[in-house]
Amino acid sequence: MDFSLFSYTRITTMYRKKIDVDVISDVLRAALQAYPDSVFIKSLSFQYEERGGLSKKQLEGLYKKAQKVKAIPVSRLATLEAEILKRPTRFKSPPPPPPKPMYSKDERTGGMIDGILAKYPQHKRVLFFKSKYDNNEILSPAELAELEKFSRVLEKK
Repeated sequence: MDFSLFSYTRITTMYRKKIDVDVISDVLRAALQAYPDSVFIKSLSFQYEERGGLSKKQLEGLYKKAQKVKAIPVSRLATLEAEILKRPTRFKSPPPPPPKPMYSKDERTGGMIDGILAKYPQHKRVLFFKSKYDNNEILSPAELAELEKFSRVLEKK
């Protein structure tokens, strides 16, 4: 006789829930008897039969309705509440922050350009920098160094 098959079937049946004890189904039946015209209870009952389960929110709604029914024993309500607490709570993630602009203008650079053009409005190189600055193009480090050099030369004068 092979004992491994016997022990395997014994272990698997030991951890299985009892099929004849279905608290949610019992609570749904009692709620349907108490509220025969309730569309909510009917839809929960239909979903439970079709899918074989209800979500945590649906169980919470059923629990609130079942609390009002006097025919449902307190032990069934406690078991239903334990089933609700056993289910994971799903949270929605917060919405992503609004996108930041890819380029933000450097106020210091804008001030240097305006200062130079105030004294020399026809300076071609600085006008080129101004057009790049106004079009949100990034000035290279060499161009920034050149602009700072122009600004320092003007401050000395």
